[in-house]
Amino acid sequence: MIFDADDTSFRQAVLERSATVPVVVDFWAEWCGPCRQLTPALESAAASREGRVDLAKVDVDGNPLLSQTYRVQGIPAVKAFRDGKVASEFTGAVPPAEVERFFDALAPSEADELAGSDDEASLRRALELDPRQAAAAGKLARLLLARGETDAALAAVEPFPHDFLAAGLAARARLSQNGHGLEETFAAWDRGDHAAALEDLQNAFAVAEEGPDRDAIRQTMVAIFTELGPDDPLAREHRRRLAAAIY
Repeated sequence: MIFDADDTSFRQAVLERSATVPVVVDFWAEWCGPCRQLTPALESAAASREGRVDLAKVDVDGNPLLSQTYRVQGIPAVKAFRDGKVASEFTGAVPPAEVERFFDALAPSEADELAGSDDEASLRRALELDPRQAAAAGKLARLLLARGETDAALAAVEPFPHDFLAAGLAARARLSQNGHGLEETFAAWDRGDHAAALEDLQNAFAVAEEGPDRDAIRQTMVAIFTELGPDDPLAREHRRRLAAAIY
């Protein structure tokens, strides 16, 4: 929802409303060139999150009390309200990508919400909406690998070489394609038996020759470490063993 707010309506339209959904307030003025540059990005971000984030527009010339109350010293000034209080803010005509990140921090995008699903259709739709969705790509790759569709799984995660989990799944797909006999290892990973999977991969790494396949085994292990989290005792143990084997 996008609407104008003023001194009279601000309490109900913004402060009270922000107890239900975040409300972003754009403090602007007709004469402000940067305000006109920022407006399309704000309205696009709000429209794509209809029902999850509102956008209120406050003309500072017509509402000086609001400007004073919220210490607006330069415009455009954008403030996000949650539970009646300013939760985050920025000043100036920032790029559209930064506006999107600002809104993403307030409410997940549709792509983020779909990426939280486990069904293939939702994951594919998440990637259509946002090709940067590494989490959706990783989940999709796991589904495809479980069906033996290694080429499709590799295509899903190859665009994310800097995401440890995605890179590890890509490495797993390549190892499967090259026939390294690690099917039981990967099956153990899929059923949550990380200890067995990591032990197998440690053994495979120890006997592998230097080259792409050995590095793929390492990347697969790093993916499991990432999945377990940095404080997991099993991840710490196998991370130490892998480091010792490398150096």
